[in-house]
Amino acid sequence: MSEPDLDIGLLRAFAALYAQRNVTRAAEQLGIGQPALSARLTRLRTLFGEMLFTPSSTGRGVVPTARADQLDPLVRDLITRLHRLGEPVAFDPTTSERTFRLALYENPAVMLIPDLVRRLQSTGPNIRIAVVAPDPERMSEGMEDGSIDMFVGSGRASSLWLSRTLFEEHFVVAQRAGHPRGRGPLSLDEFCALDHVLISAEGGGFSGLVDDTLAMMNRRRRVTVSVQTYALAPLVVANSDCLCTLPRRFLAKYAAAIEIMEPPFALDAMGLTAFWHPRHQDDEGHGWLRGQIFAAAQEQGRS
Repeated sequence: MSEPDLDIGLLRAFAALYAQRNVTRAAEQLGIGQPALSARLTRLRTLFGEMLFTPSSTGRGVVPTARADQLDPLVRDLITRLHRLGEPVAFDPTTSERTFRLALYENPAVMLIPDLVRRLQSTGPNIRIAVVAPDPERMSEGMEDGSIDMFVGSGRASSLWLSRTLFEEHFVVAQRAGHPRGRGPLSLDEFCALDHVLISAEGGGFSGLVDDTLAMMNRRRRVTVSVQTYALAPLVVANSDCLCTLPRRFLAKYAAAIEIMEPPFALDAMGLTAFWHPRHQDDEGHGWLRGQIFAAAQEQGRS
């Protein structure tokens, strides 16, 4: 017997005839004519190599053979399983123990993850999230094979991914409380003359977006400290006379130890976007995760 030859129509025909013990009633149950049911029964007999059903001695029905008795529970189980294939997999955040993997650079992670964790603790207490540093060389593979559920970052990404802009972020300047320059508006001359901390993702760099913008104005600043992590920059600023220029919502997390002011020149806003692979679009659990991230971002967008 070839497996593809045993389709759902044949399974239903067997189950109906076994339950009804009567060709007419079985055909009515299936919503087909008696000739169609007889044709299915003929195929079943050919596939299994035996009668399966014999005429009743009363002449008003059929009697299942011993082989049919053996097949009946297996057939009913197969039909149940096939029905389940068409049903969506239910997701209940209050009971789910699913783990989601999010790829975020440090800056968006500091802005989003604390609020996301707070939401998960109240809506999905057994759900776990793993926050990992994005690996550009494996990102497409990770999104496609499901080892990365979402990537949150700025700039463009694969045209194959789905996305949603979370919010736009503006850059501000931070100095320590009690800085010798005072708390007045920062002039361009002051900005260029003072020491600065710069975040170099690759490590060891002393030039970035701010320096490119200054260069277009034929100006330069003094970058004296280069760090590779965002979290270190506010600590350096809070304990020195260095300035740093970073996204407002990131620096707002450290407002107790630093003072924030507008830069003395225009800087382009940075858009923060959530990306996910189309394979997750109709996943109920992933849809719930996206909703939690969007809600956390909306809270951030109000600050």
